Amino acid sequence: MSNNTEQPNGALDAVFVESVEMPEGSVLIQGPDFNKELTLSQLLGAYKQIGYQGSSLGESIEIIKEMRKWRLSDEPINEDEAKDFLDPEIRKQTKCKIFLGYTSNLVSSGLREIIRFLAQHKMVDVIVSSAGGVEEDFIKCLAPTYLGDFALDGTALRKKGLNRIGNLLVPNNNYCKFEDWIIPIFDEMLKEQKEKGIIWTPSSMIHRLGKEINDESSIYYWTSKNDIPVFCPAITDGSLGDMIYFHSYKNPGLIVDIAADIKLMNNQAVFAKKTGMIILGGGIIKHHICNANLMRNGADYAVYINTGQEFDGSDAGARPDEAVSWGKIRLNSRSCKVYADATLVFPLIVAETFAKEFHQNK
Repeated sequence: MSNNTEQPNGALDAVFVESVEMPEGSVLIQGPDFNKELTLSQLLGAYKQIGYQGSSLGESIEIIKEMRKWRLSDEPINEDEAKDFLDPEIRKQTKCKIFLGYTSNLVSSGLREIIRFLAQHKMVDVIVSSAGGVEEDFIKCLAPTYLGDFALDGTALRKKGLNRIGNLLVPNNNYCKFEDWIIPIFDEMLKEQKEKGIIWTPSSMIHRLGKEINDESSIYYWTSKNDIPVFCPAITDGSLGDMIYFHSYKNPGLIVDIAADIKLMNNQAVFAKKTGMIILGGGIIKHHICNANLMRNGADYAVYINTGQEFDGSDAGARPDEAVSWGKIRLNSRSCKVYADATLVFPLIVAETFAKEFHQNK
């Protein structure tokens, strides 16, 4: 072995590469100090500096606050501005249109009550749900869902008539009650179709069902009451589809026109001055909202919350930057993705944004 005591230059150069100066305003990584008694708001305010998904959570809170704060009066008047939007008062009242999307499992969970709160107080403007995200809300008005366990045996549950959604249990009798409730409504809708020429769309069907349920615990009671459009492009993919199928034998002829809804959905984005997307989960609800915003050259704000990964090319796993490449999110937008189970993080996000402002303004 050499007795040379000189430090090897190559190793020194490799280990002690000189750093550039960090840009002014760079965020420092620092966690919350629990030596202090922190409020929930103070804790959530510290997330941006934690790193990893904690920082993504903090960023999502910032983006939602920004989309809620925006008014058309914040922007200069365009040379080709429509006459209605020249009025300063109208510009102050014109807000960012918020699209909220979620998958059925989230309505099965306790997020249902959070979504209902948003609809009840008109905090979102357009909703997109899967079929299960519609029917599970109505079913919960008729019978409860229970906490189970992810490890429960499927064969044993089937023999007991218990359906498992993750670690939730839904007795099959709940769907029987749903059938008893909805089939007479379908009969009446078919009668109105024949006698009045009404052609039902998924959104008008959900609006009608929201009126019929007449239960303030329901998301769609409030969307119906507050005229918040709810779109469900795959309305037959769930128990609602089962009921439409059975009804087609008992009393055939009910028409549900999905083509009419695509015009209504896309126009929600096309004629909006500013749009924001909050999308919980992936699949059809995520793409339906993004694709509508393509029609206006992209959304201005976007928050994705899901656990999907992009390596398989799935839309669910795609990061916001992929949507930028398609024109579904604007080049100068603010967007982020939080890689997390929405049941963990969405209650925190709502607590620091929608709910906080609601209680401050009481």
